[in-house]
Amino acid sequence: MTTEDKAPPAAPPQPGSRSIWSRMVRAARIDISLYEEVEHESQATGQAFIVVLLVALASGVGMGLSYAMDAEVTFPFIRGLLTGLGTGIGGWLLWSLFAYWLGTSLFRGPETEATYGQLLRTLGFANTPGLLRLFAFIPYLGGLIAFVAFVWSLIAGIIAVRQALDFSTWRAIGTCIVGWILYILLVALVGVLIGGATFLF
Repeated sequence: MTTEDKAPPAAPPQPGSRSIWSRMVRAARIDISLYEEVEHESQATGQAFIVVLLVALASGVGMGLSYAMDAEVTFPFIRGLLTGLGTGIGGWLLWSLFAYWLGTSLFRGPETEATYGQLLRTLGFANTPGLLRLFAFIPYLGGLIAFVAFVWSLIAGIIAVRQALDFSTWRAIGTCIVGWILYILLVALVGVLIGGATFLF
């Protein structure tokens, strides 16, 4: 752990603080001790998945309502829900993998030691602000709410990466930027391949 800007060891968790709702509130508040706590608790992986699932459902519902209001696609609500679930859960798994790979190789610090599971847990809870995407369907304000949710989740994600990989904030920012670029490129490639397959058939 570096001394330049790493947080001190987290205090022992208080009674009740291991409940998923309490942890989601702490994650949204960007409570550093929460990310240290779940990093070292393998049983929290299930809670992290539930957080991601709830955020994915909120995103899907918001997207589905937006589709329905704009009458852009057929079966708008189902399509929005499936898109939200797919991108939410798939994005979490891939983003955690990219962060783990980059953080333990390219951006590795002198005291970096982490597992993929630790990134899954910390980044899973960092998704919590994404619950705001439920309101993305609101005319005029929906886009702003979605943007706030993105920035909030990004900041939480940087802290989650920093705590899980035991290095500086700047290394965490670099890991997140490069990982995000790789993730976008992969999504774009998959989109091209799927579009090409649809065209062929």
